[in-house]
Amino acid sequence: MTFSILARCPRTRMLGVATATRSFAVGGRVPFAAARLGVVAIMSRADARIGQFAMRLLQDRYKAQNVVDSLVRNDPWAEQRQLAVIDDDGGMAARTGTENTAWAGHQIHGDFIVLGNVLPGPQTLEGLRHRFLATEGLPFEDRLLTALESGRDAGGQVGGQVSAALLVYDQDRFARVDLRVDQHDEPVGELRRVFEAYRPFIPYYVQRQRDPRIAPWHEWKPEV
Repeated sequence: MTFSILARCPRTRMLGVATATRSFAVGGRVPFAAARLGVVAIMSRADARIGQFAMRLLQDRYKAQNVVDSLVRNDPWAEQRQLAVIDDDGGMAARTGTENTAWAGHQIHGDFIVLGNVLPGPQTLEGLRHRFLATEGLPFEDRLLTALESGRDAGGQVGGQVSAALLVYDQDRFARVDLRVDQHDEPVGELRRVFEAYRPFIPYYVQRQRDPRIAPWHEWKPEV
């Protein structure tokens, strides 16, 4: 019951996922990423343990297709799940199990993957794809969120959405952006509101984790 976009920026090597679903707390089960390793989405009967296993495989230098193959071999419910992986070298792989609820599918493109299930049709994925390609000049995290909004506007998920999440890693071991809306009547719109409030402080929180001695956030002056 989810639609997502995963991407890797070939210029900066940032990695990220934007996702929305009809159930609660999608950010705790679907998106996984780590700098210089890769990015993963586990969807349809999402299980965080599978995402964690995928990240361990990436840490062991498995490539994207090898990760997906290993997940399928070790999962008795593989036909009920959707998987997508992008490794740090830009390798990509995705799989839609045969028992996913229609409409379900995925698309693999040059630097990103879009996928979803329980959708009204492929137009949701087309909305994600088209908007991500059309926003090349925007910051990476904004491109992901804008694509998610376009997927929602193109049809979203059957029955609407309840939760949404945005996860982005740059080159640090901590996330550059990790925002979640766990329960809301319009979670993608709420995620946009939270993101716009957080956006000016992204450099501050990156700097603070690198050096905790900097001034408190309320004394910090965002760049205009």
